[in-house]
Amino acid sequence: MIQIDHSLTPDHLLPAIECMWKLSAQKILSIEQTWSPERGAPVFTVQGRYTSRAWTDWTQGFQFGSALLQFDATGDERFLHIGRENTFRHMPVHLTHTGVHDHGFNTISTYGNLWRLMREGRTPPDDLHLCELAIRCSGAVQAMRWSRIADGGGYIYSFNGPHSLFADTMRTLRVLALAHRLGHVLKGEGDRPIPLLERLILHAQTTARYTVYYGEGRDIYDVRGRVAHESLFNPNDGSYRAPGTQQGYSPFSTWTRGLAWVLLGFAEQLEFVDTLDEPELQPFGGREAVREMLLRPALATADFALQNFPADGVPYWDTGAPGLWQMGDYLNRPADPFNPYEPVDSSAAAIASQGLLRLGRWLSAHERSGEGARYWQAGLTVLKRLLEEPYLSTDPAHQGLLLHSVYHRPNGWDYVPEGRSVPSGESSMWGDYHLREACVYVQRIARGEAYYAFYAPT
Repeated sequence: MIQIDHSLTPDHLLPAIECMWKLSAQKILSIEQTWSPERGAPVFTVQGRYTSRAWTDWTQGFQFGSALLQFDATGDERFLHIGRENTFRHMPVHLTHTGVHDHGFNTISTYGNLWRLMREGRTPPDDLHLCELAIRCSGAVQAMRWSRIADGGGYIYSFNGPHSLFADTMRTLRVLALAHRLGHVLKGEGDRPIPLLERLILHAQTTARYTVYYGEGRDIYDVRGRVAHESLFNPNDGSYRAPGTQQGYSPFSTWTRGLAWVLLGFAEQLEFVDTLDEPELQPFGGREAVREMLLRPALATADFALQNFPADGVPYWDTGAPGLWQMGDYLNRPADPFNPYEPVDSSAAAIASQGLLRLGRWLSAHERSGEGARYWQAGLTVLKRLLEEPYLSTDPAHQGLLLHSVYHRPNGWDYVPEGRSVPSGESSMWGDYHLREACVYVQRIARGEAYYAFYAPT
Protein backbone atom coordinates (compact mmCIF):
# COMPACT_ATOMS: atom_id res chain seq x y z
CA MET A 1 0.00 0.00 0.00
CA ILE A 2 1.08 3.61 -0.48
CA GLN A 3 3.30 4.78 2.37
CA ILE A 4 1.97 8.32 2.73
CA ASP A 5 4.39 11.12 3.63
CA HIS A 6 2.31 13.32 5.92
CA SER A 7 5.00 15.99 6.16
CA LEU A 8 4.86 17.05 2.51
CA THR A 9 3.44 20.39 1.42
CA PRO A 10 3.09 21.88 -2.05
CA ASP A 11 5.98 24.21 -1.18
CA HIS A 12 8.24 21.20 -0.62
CA LEU A 13 7.69 20.11 -4.22
CA LEU A 14 8.39 23.48 -5.86
CA PRO A 15 12.16 22.95 -6.42
CA ALA A 16 11.52 19.59 -8.08
CA ILE A 17 8.66 21.05 -10.14
CA GLU A 18 10.87 23.91 -11.35
CA CYS A 19 13.52 21.39 -12.37
CA MET A 20 10.85 19.42 -14.21
CA TRP A 21 9.79 22.48 -16.23
CA LYS A 22 13.37 22.99 -17.42
CA LEU A 23 13.51 19.41 -18.65
CA SER A 24 10.02 19.68 -20.07
CA ALA A 25 10.96 22.65 -22.23
CA GLN A 26 13.76 20.65 -23.86
CA LYS A 27 11.42 17.73 -24.59
CA ILE A 28 8.68 19.89 -26.16
CA LEU A 29 11.15 21.71 -28.41
CA SER A 30 12.76 18.43 -29.46
CA ILE A 31 9.39 16.93 -30.47
CA GLU A 32 8.44 20.11 -32.31
CA GLN A 33 11.65 19.89 -34.35
CA THR A 34 11.29 16.23 -35.32
CA TRP A 35 7.53 15.56 -35.46
CA SER A 36 6.01 15.10 -38.91
CA PRO A 37 2.22 15.64 -39.19
CA GLU A 38 1.99 13.02 -41.94
CA ARG A 39 2.83 10.28 -39.45
CA GLY A 40 -0.09 11.04 -37.17
CA ALA A 41 -0.05 12.04 -33.54
CA PRO A 42 2.96 11.04 -31.42
CA VAL A 43 1.88 8.36 -28.97
CA PHE A 44 4.83 6.73 -27.18
CA THR A 45 8.61 6.61 -27.37
CA VAL A 46 10.75 3.86 -28.82
CA GLN A 47 14.36 4.12 -27.69
CA GLY A 48 13.69 7.64 -26.57
CA ARG A 49 12.06 9.00 -29.75
CA TYR A 50 8.35 9.67 -30.06
CA THR A 51 6.59 7.47 -32.59
CA SER A 52 3.04 7.35 -33.91
CA ARG A 53 0.41 4.65 -34.03
CA ALA A 54 -2.60 5.69 -36.05
CA TRP A 55 -5.42 4.66 -33.71
CA THR A 56 -7.80 7.66 -33.56
CA ASP A 57 -4.94 10.14 -32.85
CA TRP A 58 -6.35 10.54 -29.33
CA THR A 59 -2.98 11.86 -28.08
CA GLN A 60 -2.79 14.85 -30.44
CA GLY A 61 -4.28 17.19 -27.86
CA PHE A 62 -1.74 16.15 -25.24
CA GLN A 63 1.07 17.07 -27.65
CA PHE A 64 -0.03 20.67 -28.12
CA GLY A 65 -1.63 20.92 -24.68
CA SER A 66 1.77 20.20 -23.14
CA ALA A 67 3.16 23.35 -24.75
CA LEU A 68 0.22 25.35 -23.34
CA LEU A 69 0.84 23.97 -19.85
CA GLN A 70 4.53 24.88 -20.23
CA PHE A 71 3.51 28.47 -20.97
CA ASP A 72 1.02 28.40 -18.11
CA ALA A 73 3.70 27.40 -15.62
CA THR A 74 6.65 29.44 -16.90
CA GLY A 75 5.28 32.35 -18.92
CA ASP A 76 7.61 31.47 -21.81
CA GLU A 77 5.70 32.69 -24.86
CA ARG A 78 7.51 30.35 -27.23
CA PHE A 79 5.30 27.60 -25.89
CA LEU A 80 2.11 29.63 -26.15
CA HIS A 81 2.94 30.10 -29.83
CA ILE A 82 3.62 26.37 -30.34
CA GLY A 83 0.42 25.33 -28.57
CA ARG A 84 -1.81 27.96 -30.14
CA GLU A 85 -0.60 27.67 -33.73
CA ASN A 86 -0.65 23.88 -33.74
CA THR A 87 -4.11 23.82 -32.16
CA PHE A 88 -5.60 25.99 -34.87
CA ARG A 89 -3.72 24.19 -37.63
CA HIS A 90 -4.10 20.54 -36.65
CA MET A 91 -6.98 20.14 -34.16
CA PRO A 92 -10.10 21.24 -36.14
CA VAL A 93 -10.51 17.80 -37.70
CA HIS A 94 -10.85 16.28 -34.22
CA LEU A 95 -13.78 18.53 -33.30
CA THR A 96 -16.27 16.72 -35.50
CA HIS A 97 -14.74 13.24 -35.36
CA THR A 98 -17.86 11.15 -34.78
CA GLY A 99 -15.97 7.87 -34.40
CA VAL A 100 -14.27 8.40 -31.05
CA HIS A 101 -15.11 8.95 -27.40
CA ASP A 102 -11.95 10.97 -26.68
CA HIS A 103 -13.17 14.52 -27.29
CA GLY A 104 -12.51 15.57 -23.72
CA PHE A 105 -8.86 14.60 -24.11
CA ASN A 106 -8.16 16.30 -27.42
CA THR A 107 -10.37 19.37 -27.08
CA ILE A 108 -9.94 20.35 -23.44
CA SER A 109 -6.15 19.95 -23.63
CA THR A 110 -5.98 22.42 -26.53
CA TYR A 111 -8.96 24.70 -27.11
CA GLY A 112 -9.94 24.27 -23.46
CA ASN A 113 -6.54 25.33 -22.14
CA LEU A 114 -6.46 28.32 -24.50
CA TRP A 115 -9.98 29.30 -23.38
CA ARG A 116 -9.00 28.96 -19.73
CA LEU A 117 -5.86 31.07 -20.13
CA MET A 118 -7.90 33.81 -21.79
CA ARG A 119 -10.55 33.66 -19.07
CA GLU A 120 -7.83 33.97 -16.45
CA GLY A 121 -6.41 37.05 -18.17
CA ARG A 122 -3.14 35.29 -18.94
CA THR A 123 -3.46 35.87 -22.70
CA PRO A 124 -5.41 38.37 -24.83
CA PRO A 125 -9.03 37.32 -25.47
CA ASP A 126 -8.67 37.50 -29.27
CA ASP A 127 -9.50 33.81 -29.81
CA LEU A 128 -12.09 33.42 -27.05
CA HIS A 129 -15.14 32.99 -29.30
CA LEU A 130 -13.30 30.65 -31.65
CA CYS A 131 -12.31 28.40 -28.74
CA GLU A 132 -15.85 28.51 -27.37
CA LEU A 133 -17.27 27.44 -30.73
CA ALA A 134 -14.77 24.56 -30.88
CA ILE A 135 -15.72 23.39 -27.38
CA ARG A 136 -19.44 23.58 -28.17
CA CYS A 137 -19.03 21.51 -31.35
CA SER A 138 -16.82 18.92 -29.68
CA GLY A 139 -19.15 18.56 -26.70
CA ALA A 140 -22.14 18.01 -28.97
CA VAL A 141 -20.33 15.40 -31.08
CA GLN A 142 -19.22 13.58 -27.93
CA ALA A 143 -22.80 13.57 -26.64
CA MET A 144 -24.13 12.10 -29.91
CA ARG A 145 -22.41 8.77 -29.20
CA TRP A 146 -25.25 7.67 -26.98
CA SER A 147 -26.57 4.26 -25.94
CA ARG A 148 -29.61 3.89 -23.71
CA ILE A 149 -29.73 1.22 -21.02
CA ALA A 150 -32.63 -0.71 -19.59
CA ASP A 151 -33.25 1.52 -16.57
CA GLY A 152 -33.65 4.64 -18.70
CA GLY A 153 -30.10 5.88 -18.26
CA GLY A 154 -27.32 5.69 -20.78
CA TYR A 155 -23.67 6.22 -21.65
CA ILE A 156 -21.32 7.62 -24.26
CA TYR A 157 -20.20 4.53 -26.09
CA SER A 158 -16.60 3.77 -27.00
CA PHE A 159 -15.14 3.33 -30.46
CA ASN A 160 -15.81 -0.39 -30.03
CA GLY A 161 -19.49 0.27 -30.68
CA PRO A 162 -22.85 0.96 -28.99
CA HIS A 163 -22.46 -2.03 -26.64
CA SER A 164 -19.27 -0.70 -25.03
CA LEU A 165 -18.71 1.67 -22.10
CA PHE A 166 -15.07 2.55 -21.35
CA ALA A 167 -13.74 3.67 -17.97
CA ASP A 168 -11.55 6.26 -19.74
CA THR A 169 -14.56 8.26 -20.86
CA MET A 170 -15.22 9.47 -17.32
CA ARG A 171 -12.51 12.06 -17.73
CA THR A 172 -13.59 13.10 -21.21
CA LEU A 173 -16.87 14.36 -19.74
CA ARG A 174 -15.11 17.68 -19.20
CA VAL A 175 -15.97 18.68 -22.77
CA LEU A 176 -19.68 18.17 -22.09
CA ALA A 177 -19.35 20.13 -18.85
CA LEU A 178 -17.66 23.07 -20.52
CA ALA A 179 -20.00 23.06 -23.53
CA HIS A 180 -22.93 23.11 -21.09
CA ARG A 181 -21.31 25.96 -19.18
CA LEU A 182 -21.14 27.88 -22.47
CA GLY A 183 -24.89 27.36 -22.93
CA HIS A 184 -24.80 24.77 -25.69
CA VAL A 185 -27.61 22.28 -26.32
CA LEU A 186 -27.47 19.38 -28.77
CA LYS A 187 -30.46 19.25 -31.13
CA GLY A 188 -31.85 15.92 -32.34
CA GLU A 189 -34.56 14.80 -34.74
CA GLY A 190 -37.57 17.09 -34.80
CA ASP A 191 -35.51 19.80 -33.10
CA ARG A 192 -35.61 17.82 -29.86
CA PRO A 193 -33.23 19.47 -27.36
CA ILE A 194 -30.72 17.10 -25.75
CA PRO A 195 -29.17 18.74 -22.66
CA LEU A 196 -25.44 18.09 -22.39
CA LEU A 197 -25.58 18.18 -18.59
CA GLU A 198 -28.14 15.38 -18.67
CA ARG A 199 -25.85 13.17 -20.73
CA LEU A 200 -22.92 14.01 -18.50
CA ILE A 201 -24.75 13.02 -15.33
CA LEU A 202 -26.36 9.92 -16.82
CA HIS A 203 -23.00 8.72 -18.13
CA ALA A 204 -21.44 9.30 -14.72
CA GLN A 205 -24.29 7.38 -13.07
CA THR A 206 -23.83 4.43 -15.43
CA THR A 207 -20.07 4.45 -14.89
CA ALA A 208 -20.53 4.61 -11.12
CA ARG A 209 -22.99 1.72 -11.18
CA TYR A 210 -21.31 -0.69 -13.60
CA THR A 211 -17.64 0.26 -14.01
CA VAL A 212 -16.81 0.59 -10.32
CA TYR A 213 -17.31 -2.20 -7.78
CA TYR A 214 -18.22 -1.70 -4.12
CA GLY A 215 -17.70 -5.06 -2.42
CA GLU A 216 -21.39 -5.89 -2.55
CA GLY A 217 -21.22 -9.28 -4.20
CA ARG A 218 -21.84 -8.49 -7.86
CA ASP A 219 -19.47 -11.35 -8.65
CA ILE A 220 -16.91 -13.37 -6.71
CA TYR A 221 -14.20 -10.82 -7.64
CA ASP A 222 -16.20 -7.89 -6.28
CA VAL A 223 -13.64 -5.89 -4.28
CA ARG A 224 -14.49 -2.32 -3.29
CA GLY A 225 -12.89 0.13 -5.70
CA ARG A 226 -12.07 -2.39 -8.41
CA VAL A 227 -12.63 -0.97 -11.89
CA ALA A 228 -13.56 -2.74 -15.11
CA HIS A 229 -12.01 -1.13 -18.16
CA GLU A 230 -15.03 -1.97 -20.31
CA SER A 231 -18.66 -2.63 -19.42
CA LEU A 232 -20.71 -4.54 -21.99
CA PHE A 233 -24.41 -4.05 -22.67
CA ASN A 234 -26.92 -5.78 -24.94
CA PRO A 235 -27.66 -3.13 -27.59
CA ASN A 236 -31.08 -4.65 -28.29
CA ASP A 237 -32.58 -3.99 -24.87
CA GLY A 238 -29.90 -2.06 -22.97
CA SER A 239 -29.37 -4.74 -20.35
CA TYR A 240 -25.98 -5.07 -18.68
CA ARG A 241 -24.13 -8.25 -19.64
CA ALA A 242 -20.58 -8.40 -18.28
CA PRO A 243 -17.34 -6.61 -17.52
CA GLY A 244 -14.69 -6.58 -20.25
CA THR A 245 -11.28 -5.14 -20.98
CA GLN A 246 -9.17 -3.96 -23.88
CA GLN A 247 -5.95 -2.85 -22.24
CA GLY A 248 -6.12 -4.65 -18.91
CA TYR A 249 -5.21 -8.23 -18.10
CA SER A 250 -8.74 -9.49 -17.51
CA PRO A 251 -12.29 -8.25 -16.95
CA PHE A 252 -11.95 -9.29 -13.31
CA SER A 253 -8.76 -7.43 -12.46
CA THR A 254 -8.07 -3.70 -12.46
CA TRP A 255 -6.16 -2.00 -15.25
CA THR A 256 -4.55 0.74 -13.18
CA ARG A 257 -4.72 3.51 -15.77
CA GLY A 258 -8.46 2.88 -16.09
CA LEU A 259 -8.75 3.21 -12.33
CA ALA A 260 -6.83 6.49 -12.49
CA TRP A 261 -9.07 7.91 -15.24
CA VAL A 262 -12.14 7.09 -13.14
CA LEU A 263 -10.71 8.55 -9.93
CA LEU A 264 -9.67 11.83 -11.55
CA GLY A 265 -12.83 12.06 -13.64
CA PHE A 266 -15.17 11.77 -10.67
CA ALA A 267 -13.08 14.13 -8.54
CA GLU A 268 -13.18 16.83 -11.22
CA GLN A 269 -16.91 16.47 -11.70
CA LEU A 270 -17.42 16.91 -7.96
CA GLU A 271 -15.67 20.26 -8.31
CA PHE A 272 -17.67 21.20 -11.40
CA VAL A 273 -21.05 20.35 -9.87
CA ASP A 274 -20.31 22.78 -7.04
CA THR A 275 -20.31 25.60 -9.62
CA LEU A 276 -23.80 24.80 -10.95
CA ASP A 277 -27.00 26.42 -9.80
CA GLU A 278 -29.42 24.26 -7.84
CA PRO A 279 -32.20 24.44 -10.49
CA GLU A 280 -29.83 22.87 -13.04
CA LEU A 281 -29.46 19.84 -10.78
CA GLN A 282 -33.09 19.42 -9.74
CA PRO A 283 -33.94 17.04 -12.63
CA PHE A 284 -31.33 14.66 -11.21
CA GLY A 285 -32.46 14.76 -7.59
CA GLY A 286 -30.70 17.96 -6.55
CA ARG A 287 -27.16 18.87 -5.62
CA GLU A 288 -26.75 16.48 -2.71
CA ALA A 289 -27.96 13.48 -4.71
CA VAL A 290 -25.58 14.27 -7.56
CA ARG A 291 -22.71 14.82 -5.15
CA GLU A 292 -23.33 11.49 -3.48
CA MET A 293 -23.46 9.72 -6.82
CA LEU A 294 -20.07 11.20 -7.78
CA LEU A 295 -18.45 10.85 -4.37
CA ARG A 296 -19.11 7.16 -3.84
CA PRO A 297 -16.98 5.90 -6.77
CA ALA A 298 -14.34 8.59 -6.15
CA LEU A 299 -13.83 7.37 -2.58
CA ALA A 300 -13.93 3.69 -3.56
CA THR A 301 -11.31 4.05 -6.29
CA ALA A 302 -9.11 6.29 -4.14
CA ASP A 303 -9.13 3.73 -1.33
CA PHE A 304 -8.40 0.93 -3.79
CA ALA A 305 -5.39 2.87 -5.07
CA LEU A 306 -4.08 3.47 -1.55
CA GLN A 307 -4.32 -0.25 -0.80
CA ASN A 308 -3.25 -1.73 -4.14
CA PHE A 309 -0.49 0.59 -5.37
CA PRO A 310 3.07 -0.13 -4.16
CA ALA A 311 4.64 1.84 -1.33
CA ASP A 312 5.78 4.77 -3.49
CA GLY A 313 2.43 5.04 -5.30
CA VAL A 314 3.60 3.91 -8.75
CA PRO A 315 1.40 0.97 -9.78
CA TYR A 316 2.08 -2.00 -11.96
CA TRP A 317 0.01 -1.93 -15.13
CA ASP A 318 -2.74 -4.25 -13.83
CA THR A 319 -3.48 -5.46 -10.31
CA GLY A 320 -4.00 -8.98 -11.66
CA ALA A 321 -0.99 -9.12 -13.97
CA PRO A 322 0.11 -12.77 -14.09
CA GLY A 323 3.74 -12.22 -13.15
CA LEU A 324 3.14 -10.28 -9.96
CA TRP A 325 3.05 -13.38 -7.77
CA GLN A 326 6.73 -13.93 -8.57
CA MET A 327 7.65 -10.60 -6.97
CA GLY A 328 6.83 -11.49 -3.39
CA ASP A 329 5.58 -8.69 -1.14
CA TYR A 330 5.68 -6.14 -3.95
CA LEU A 331 2.96 -3.86 -2.54
CA ASN A 332 4.95 -3.04 0.60
CA ARG A 333 8.05 -1.75 -1.15
CA PRO A 334 8.63 0.82 -3.90
CA ALA A 335 7.74 -0.28 -7.41
CA ASP A 336 10.61 -1.71 -9.46
CA PRO A 337 10.38 -0.55 -13.10
CA PHE A 338 13.32 -2.79 -14.04
CA ASN A 339 11.89 -6.05 -12.72
CA PRO A 340 11.75 -9.02 -15.16
CA TYR A 341 8.07 -9.91 -14.60
CA GLU A 342 5.60 -7.05 -15.10
CA PRO A 343 5.90 -3.39 -16.17
CA VAL A 344 4.90 -0.47 -14.01
CA ASP A 345 2.73 2.29 -15.48
CA SER A 346 3.94 5.68 -14.32
CA SER A 347 1.22 7.37 -16.39
CA ALA A 348 -1.40 5.79 -14.13
CA ALA A 349 0.45 7.25 -11.15
CA ALA A 350 0.51 10.74 -12.71
CA ILE A 351 -3.23 10.67 -13.41
CA ALA A 352 -4.08 9.19 -9.99
CA SER A 353 -1.94 11.73 -8.13
CA GLN A 354 -4.09 14.57 -9.45
CA GLY A 355 -7.27 12.63 -8.66
CA LEU A 356 -6.14 12.10 -5.07
CA LEU A 357 -5.23 15.77 -4.70
CA ARG A 358 -8.52 17.06 -6.08
CA LEU A 359 -10.58 14.60 -4.04
CA GLY A 360 -8.65 15.47 -0.88
CA ARG A 361 -9.11 19.18 -1.39
CA TRP A 362 -12.83 18.76 -2.17
CA LEU A 363 -13.41 16.76 1.00
CA SER A 364 -11.54 19.31 3.11
CA ALA A 365 -13.55 22.14 1.56
CA HIS A 366 -16.74 20.29 2.53
CA GLU A 367 -15.80 19.97 6.20
CA ARG A 368 -14.33 16.49 5.91
CA SER A 369 -10.76 17.63 6.47
CA GLY A 370 -9.66 14.52 8.38
CA GLU A 371 -10.68 12.33 5.47
CA GLY A 372 -9.44 14.74 2.85
CA ALA A 373 -5.95 15.12 4.33
CA ARG A 374 -5.16 11.45 3.74
CA TYR A 375 -5.89 11.64 0.02
CA TRP A 376 -4.20 15.02 -0.32
CA GLN A 377 -1.00 13.77 1.27
CA ALA A 378 -1.12 10.60 -0.81
CA GLY A 379 -1.35 12.70 -3.98
CA LEU A 380 1.68 14.75 -2.95
CA THR A 381 3.55 11.55 -2.08
CA VAL A 382 2.96 10.03 -5.51
CA LEU A 383 3.83 13.23 -7.36
CA LYS A 384 7.07 13.63 -5.39
CA ARG A 385 8.15 10.17 -6.49
CA LEU A 386 7.43 10.90 -10.15
CA LEU A 387 9.61 14.01 -9.98
CA GLU A 388 12.63 11.88 -9.12
CA GLU A 389 14.74 9.43 -11.07
CA PRO A 390 14.19 6.83 -12.40
CA TYR A 391 10.81 8.29 -13.44
CA LEU A 392 11.77 11.84 -14.40
CA SER A 393 13.71 11.76 -17.66
CA THR A 394 16.91 13.80 -17.29
CA ASP A 395 18.53 12.61 -20.52
CA PRO A 396 18.33 15.46 -23.09
CA ALA A 397 18.43 12.90 -25.92
CA HIS A 398 15.22 11.23 -24.67
CA GLN A 399 12.08 13.00 -25.89
CA GLY A 400 9.91 11.62 -23.10
CA LEU A 401 9.45 13.38 -19.77
CA LEU A 402 7.94 10.65 -17.58
CA LEU A 403 9.67 7.30 -17.95
CA HIS A 404 8.28 3.78 -17.46
CA SER A 405 4.85 4.37 -18.96
CA VAL A 406 3.09 1.62 -20.90
CA TYR A 407 0.42 1.83 -23.57
CA HIS A 408 -1.12 -1.51 -24.52
CA ARG A 409 0.51 -4.45 -22.77
CA PRO A 410 -1.86 -7.16 -24.12
CA ASN A 411 -1.18 -6.09 -27.72
CA GLY A 412 2.56 -5.93 -27.14
CA TRP A 413 2.83 -2.38 -28.48
CA ASP A 414 5.38 -1.20 -25.91
CA TYR A 415 9.11 -1.29 -26.57
CA VAL A 416 11.08 -3.90 -24.65
CA PRO A 417 14.78 -2.96 -24.32
CA GLU A 418 17.35 -5.47 -25.52
CA GLY A 419 18.19 -7.97 -22.82
CA ARG A 420 14.95 -7.36 -20.90
CA SER A 421 11.68 -9.26 -20.81
CA VAL A 422 9.18 -6.44 -20.14
CA PRO A 423 8.81 -2.83 -21.30
CA SER A 424 10.66 -0.12 -19.39
CA GLY A 425 12.34 3.22 -19.91
CA GLU A 426 9.83 4.72 -22.33
CA SER A 427 7.25 7.51 -22.19
CA SER A 428 3.73 8.24 -23.43
CA MET A 429 2.19 11.49 -24.56
CA TRP A 430 -0.60 11.24 -21.94
CA GLY A 431 1.84 10.38 -19.17
CA ASP A 432 4.00 13.41 -19.96
CA TYR A 433 0.93 15.65 -20.21
CA HIS A 434 -0.54 14.51 -16.91
CA LEU A 435 2.73 14.94 -15.07
CA ARG A 436 2.80 18.51 -16.33
CA GLU A 437 -0.86 19.01 -15.43
CA ALA A 438 -0.37 17.75 -11.87
CA CYS A 439 2.62 20.07 -11.52
CA VAL A 440 0.63 23.09 -12.74
CA TYR A 441 -2.01 22.19 -10.16
CA VAL A 442 0.41 21.95 -7.23
CA GLN A 443 2.55 24.90 -8.33
CA ARG A 444 -0.45 27.22 -8.45
CA ILE A 445 -1.50 26.18 -4.96
CA ALA A 446 2.03 26.59 -3.60
CA ARG A 447 2.27 30.10 -5.07
CA GLY A 448 -1.23 31.16 -4.07
CA GLU A 449 -2.31 31.57 -7.70
CA ALA A 450 -5.70 30.96 -9.30
CA TYR A 451 -7.05 27.44 -8.72
CA TYR A 452 -6.40 25.24 -11.76
CA ALA A 453 -9.63 23.77 -13.10
CA PHE A 454 -10.85 23.13 -16.64
CA TYR A 455 -13.88 25.40 -16.14
CA ALA A 456 -11.73 28.42 -15.12
CA PRO A 457 -13.35 29.26 -11.77
CA THR A 458 -13.58 32.96 -10.99
